[in-house]
Amino acid sequence: MIEAVKIWNEPNNKSHWDPLLDPEWDLFAQMTRLAGQAIRAENPDLTRVLGGMSPIDPFFLQRLEGKGVLDHVDVVAVHGFPLDWNLWPIDAWPEKVAEIRAVTDKPVWVTEVGVSSFGSEEVQAWGVKKTADLLIGQAPRIHWYSLYDLPRTWEATTRHKEAEGSSYYRHFHMGLLREDGSPKPAVGAYAPYAARMGLCQWFHFHDHRLDDAAAWFRRLGVRHVRTGLSWADRYREGALDWFDRQMEALAEFETTVTFCFTPEHRGIEPHHTSPPQVAEEFAEFCAEMVARYAPRRAAPVQDHIVSRELA
Repeated sequence: MIEAVKIWNEPNNKSHWDPLLDPEWDLFAQMTRLAGQAIRAENPDLTRVLGGMSPIDPFFLQRLEGKGVLDHVDVVAVHGFPLDWNLWPIDAWPEKVAEIRAVTDKPVWVTEVGVSSFGSEEVQAWGVKKTADLLIGQAPRIHWYSLYDLPRTWEATTRHKEAEGSSYYRHFHMGLLREDGSPKPAVGAYAPYAARMGLCQWFHFHDHRLDDAAAWFRRLGVRHVRTGLSWADRYREGALDWFDRQMEALAEFETTVTFCFTPEHRGIEPHHTSPPQVAEEFAEFCAEMVARYAPRRAAPVQDHIVSRELA
C-alpha cells in the first residue's frame, strides 16, 4: 500500500531543479503548496513528504518555511552520501539529522542514503552496517539507495556531469546488486536491517527489473520501499498501464511514491528540472495519481449509522 507521497526530489540540487530559472525557489514553493493542497483534497490521511534535501541544509528549509511550504507537507526529508559526494564524514549522520530537527517540528525522514562500490565492494558493505548503526532510531523512515546498480548503457539523472568529474561514475555503483542482478557483499550486510531500513529503487519506463526487484524485497524482508512516478512519463503512450503494473508489483510493501520530473513540453525550458509553465498542472498530476493509487478510504458503515443517530 502507499503510505506516503513525496513532492519532488532534491529541490536544492540542480540535477532536479534548475536554480537559474528559479533562484529564490518561489516557483518551487508555489508548485509544492498547490500539490500539497491537491493531495490533501484527494486523501486527507495520506502523508505528504517534502522532496528530500541534498545537500542537507537547514537554511534551505527555513527559506521554504518562509514561503508557506511547510503548511502543506507533513514530513521533511533528507538525502546523504557522505562517502561519495558529500563533504562531511559518515559519523556526522546523527548531527546532520539534528540540524534539520532544530529548525522544524515536522518528522525528519532519510529517504535516500547510500554508499557506492565504485572503489570497493567491501567498503560498500561496511558502509551499509555503519549507516544502519548510525541512523536506525534517528529517523522514522530510512531508505537505502539502491537495490540495483544503474546499467552502464543508461544515463545517470544528473545535469552537472561535467562538474562531478570521475564522481559521476559512482552513480552506476550504488546498488546492493550488480547490473546483472548478482548480489554484492552489501546484500549480506543489509539483510539484518531490512525490516528497519527500507530500500529506494527508481524504475525507468517499462523497467525490466521490476518483478525481480519485488522478489528481492520479499526475500530480504523489506517492509518500506521508495520509488517514483514520473510526471514526464505520464505523457508516454501506455503510461497508466505501466504505472498500474508498477504499483501492483509493490502493493504488499509500505511504499513512498515520489512525484517529479517536468515533461519537456510543459517546462519553462525543455528539461525535467525546469519549473512547469503552469504549476497547477503538476498538482493535477499528483491528484490523479493519489485518486488512482491511494484514494480516500470510505468510512465504515457503522460510523455512518452512528452519525445518523447523533443527528
